[in-house]
Amino acid sequence: MHIMNYKNKKCPCGSGIKYKNCCFKYHKGANPKDALSLIKSRYSAYAVGDANYIIKTTHKNSPHYEENRLEWISSIKEFSKSEFKKLEIIDFEEKENEAFVKFKAYIDDYVMQEKSYFIKEDKWYYVKGIE
Repeated sequence: MHIMNYKNKKCPCGSGIKYKNCCFKYHKGANPKDALSLIKSRYSAYAVGDANYIIKTTHKNSPHYEENRLEWISSIKEFSKSEFKKLEIIDFEEKENEAFVKFKAYIDDYVMQEKSYFIKEDKWYYVKGIE
């Protein structure tokens, strides 16, 4: 589904409020205040197919960072065709310049569980899953 089709629907992050009043502000340029907001907005970006947001919030040292932008966009768009059912935050730990978020993402008939590692430089970035 395209971003504009989501604006008046509940945000995929699970906040219970409309997308246009929630993660949409991050997708349009606002910086999340913490890694928890970043993981929620990244989940929503996958759900709405916003590949550019995923790319700009992935740290250049991440194993997921791809130099070939067109291939990366294509793979994100393909993954975004999945049904993003629910994001469940299990644990959140944040220090001044690094954070960890453990979550479960219910996508199609699969449950992805990850403890994600984030660092803060000029803003928060996703680096990688560590378990």
